[in-house]
Amino acid sequence: MHPIFLWHDNIKQIFIQPDAIYVKNSFVPNGDLDPSRRYQRKPHGQDKLEGVDVEEVCADRPADEYFRLETDGDCREVYRCTKSGLKEIQCPSGLAFDVIKQTCDWKAKVTNCDEKEKPRKAKPILKTDEPICPSGKLSCGDGECLDKELFCNGKPDCKDESDENACSVDEDPNRAPECDPTQCALPDCFCSADGTRIPGGIEPQQVPQMITITFNGAVNVDNIDLYEDIFNGQRQNPNGCSIKGTFFVSHKYTNYSAVQDLHRRGHEISVFSLTHKDDPNYWTGGSYDDWLAEMAGSRLIVERFANITDGSIIGMRAPYLRVGGNKQFEMMADQFFVYDASITASLGRVPIWPYTLYFRMPHKCNGNAHNCPSRSHPVWEMVMNELDRRDDPTFDESLPGCHMVDSCSNVASGDQFARLLRHNFNRHYNSNRAPLGLHFHASWLKSKKEYRDELIKFIEEMLGRNDVFFVTNLQVIQWMQNPTELNSLRDFQEWKEKCDVKGQPYCSLPNACPLTTRELPGETLRLFTCMECPNNYPWILDPTGDGFSV
Repeated sequence: MHPIFLWHDNIKQIFIQPDAIYVKNSFVPNGDLDPSRRYQRKPHGQDKLEGVDVEEVCADRPADEYFRLETDGDCREVYRCTKSGLKEIQCPSGLAFDVIKQTCDWKAKVTNCDEKEKPRKAKPILKTDEPICPSGKLSCGDGECLDKELFCNGKPDCKDESDENACSVDEDPNRAPECDPTQCALPDCFCSADGTRIPGGIEPQQVPQMITITFNGAVNVDNIDLYEDIFNGQRQNPNGCSIKGTFFVSHKYTNYSAVQDLHRRGHEISVFSLTHKDDPNYWTGGSYDDWLAEMAGSRLIVERFANITDGSIIGMRAPYLRVGGNKQFEMMADQFFVYDASITASLGRVPIWPYTLYFRMPHKCNGNAHNCPSRSHPVWEMVMNELDRRDDPTFDESLPGCHMVDSCSNVASGDQFARLLRHNFNRHYNSNRAPLGLHFHASWLKSKKEYRDELIKFIEEMLGRNDVFFVTNLQVIQWMQNPTELNSLRDFQEWKEKCDVKGQPYCSLPNACPLTTRELPGETLRLFTCMECPNNYPWILDPTGDGFSV
């Protein structure tokens, strides 16, 4: 029997053999699933399916939805509908299936074992042969007609609440229009039908291959030495400027004097949230005010305690890459954030260039929870092209891509990492030269010295060419707004700012402020800053640390 491949968001690849189901390269919450364990399946499970009306069970049910037939078992068995009937899948011992999250999880964490399926939501009636409602109105699921602009506005208006249940990028009745190049012109707008077009119509051979190295998380004593090592000031792009990186900084445990020095040396500082709450649904379902407090609050803290006063913090990335839909992007536009760097694009033959969100995104909404913005927003998306992680792309079977380098779970040695870097560089360089994003958590690069060594070796090898540049996310946007051929790049003014920084850090001995906040009872946290110590540890209700009144 040949393996049958199944896919869904959390379990990357499952293949079924006659006696068992194995999960390969699993991706589940907190790494709960051991890829070496088996997903047992009772042979065909025919006894349980006797008397089940498959047509009735599968009517109007999505093909990728897993559900239970009974709730009196051990919560491990679920089914899904296929063309050949029902297929049974069983979580490993000790785990249970969460029908809401659609994944196996520790049994103690699963609270819906008494539910057979995900709750069904009423959908509006949007496509009919003859109009049901007058012009400018749309039909709720129960036939009630409401104004079109009330659909997908974040507030239920239909009695059955169906106006908020078909709001994806492809369904939202008020979604952004498809790319119209006649209405979308640089420097403010950039789009293309499939996302692969080169800005300015420049021939690929004349396009600089830009590489962005980004880091997520706190900047502190655990990783400052790594950043010093990679960005030592000696490695220069072909225009004579030192290579630069982008740092998405989270607040807790960050040393703001170190952030201040990274900024002084020309690196880009962006925000990665204030609390970094570990509940992914907090981000996916976050309100406008949640995103405002998290991202604008984080920027306020960085500007104040890293003394960044030039208005250069204009980018953000969502924790766990849990994009917050239209609410996140409405907040970004209001708060003058220029770009987001959280949306991933599935591994494709040709990588995708960053784009603006005035028009509809040019690729499927990929990644965590599929909550991409459906409306038009004056914001750039620094899309994360997935990396091809196959050891030998000419021979190996197809594997799903990975967006962060450290999520390429099959990379376990320096040699494999080196091959990953060069193969993905060639994928971009030999096609449309879309920017190559190498996104890291510093802890992964520090986990093995060979990873750090291979990255530095790769950087130095690339700098031996005359057409590869290690730049920040903002510098990518600056080039796209003013596409310039390789032979004119030495004088490209936007890349000359903070070209090769000299001078000393702002302070050699930062204040190590021991602080508390009522928001985190029982915790005393150190805030390292060259600035004056605040009264309290800055947190979500009190980002300045000046204190707040209840």
